[in-house]
Amino acid sequence: MANFELKMPKLGESITEATITKWLKQPGDNIELDDPILEIATDKVDSEIPSPVEGVLKEQLFKEGETAEVDKVIAIIETEPEDGEKSDEPAEAEEKDEDEPSAAKEKVEGKEEEKEEEKDEEKDKEDKEARSAKVEEKDSRKGEGDRFYSPLVRSIAKEENISTKELDSIAGSGKSGRLTKDDLLAYIENRGKKAEPKTGEKPAPDKPKAAKVHVGEKDEVIEMDRMRKLIADHMVMSEDTSVHITLFREVDMEKVVRWRNMVKKDFLEKEGEKLTFTHIFVEAIARALRDYPMVNVSLDGHSIIKRKDINVGVATALEDGNLIVPVVKNADQKNLIGIAKEVNDLAGRARSNKLKPGEIQGGTFSLTNFGTFGATMGTPIINQPQVGILGVGLIQKKPVVIESADGDTIGIRHRMDLSLSCDHRIVDGALGGMFLDRIAKYLEEFDTGREI
Repeated sequence: MANFELKMPKLGESITEATITKWLKQPGDNIELDDPILEIATDKVDSEIPSPVEGVLKEQLFKEGETAEVDKVIAIIETEPEDGEKSDEPAEAEEKDEDEPSAAKEKVEGKEEEKEEEKDEEKDKEDKEARSAKVEEKDSRKGEGDRFYSPLVRSIAKEENISTKELDSIAGSGKSGRLTKDDLLAYIENRGKKAEPKTGEKPAPDKPKAAKVHVGEKDEVIEMDRMRKLIADHMVMSEDTSVHITLFREVDMEKVVRWRNMVKKDFLEKEGEKLTFTHIFVEAIARALRDYPMVNVSLDGHSIIKRKDINVGVATALEDGNLIVPVVKNADQKNLIGIAKEVNDLAGRARSNKLKPGEIQGGTFSLTNFGTFGATMGTPIINQPQVGILGVGLIQKKPVVIESADGDTIGIRHRMDLSLSCDHRIVDGALGGMFLDRIAKYLEEFDTGREI
């Protein structure tokens, strides 16, 4: 038999590790090709790891809840050797040489067996020591709580005599509050210094702490799951990072509604996909971002990063009540059919927990459709490090004034409210207003004669 080392796969450019949340196969279980072996979680997405080989699960090298770095061996699978491959099992003894005395041969073979046993014992001892060291190294990279610290951060902290308790107290700017090298170096530079207020200037007040919440006898306390914790932390971080402003615009959806009702049946029969308003919104956003590229940016301190690609994230509600934002890459280069197929595919796999980490990374602008759930208007929170997010409300029939050359009349039209939340550090009212108006114009001037 041969042993295959299953390694933690690469999960995206910025992902260096993942937490093993559940083993789907146990030692001794048979494994078919592409069978899911375990479930993993990163700070971006949960996913299953399929088996690249057939065999039997021999050993799990990490427990559930432990974190493994990319390319680390996480399991051993015992496989059948291919033709011509050397087997790990001892070969059958060769036929006895009649010219060699049997007693002498048995003595030699006995010594060889003893040597092999000693080697096996030594190897087992080394493996145990290596695993023990790996667990100790992993544990040393966490604080007194569950906060993760990279080896580089740990090394710098050790050189500067910074304790784990002190590390835990330093605010981090990384994902989910992770402490980065730059955070630590900035802390070291200002360590021990106290900002003295200028003459006549009052010191800035500390950020108020959340009020203590009383729990009554009849109340039920429910612990957040991992994804909800990440969402909560990300939203708080976004509010602390960006200066949010929200702009509103009512848009006439009559042409869009009429065209979709006319083609949706043929679209389903021809393309095998449902055509929704979300697909049309993504198309309008992508075109408007091309017209106003300074909304398709990110901020790094006082530096503006102008994104070359237009990647639209589409907020997707999951059955467990959580939210995930898969990304339509290069949305401005796709036609409506391409957008519809990609959005439907991403949303479907998001709800069945089949998204790949790279499919929720790299977004440059986001869309959230709370009209799907009956809300007419909202003020969405920016998905960092983007600087804008569009919210679309419920489409409703309303009486409106219709202007014409022959005079004004009252008519019934399909109307919808758009809300654009943007980062006022870079997108001011003028830019935000023009961008929002451009999206509205693309919807109001929709070509009802276009073919699918």
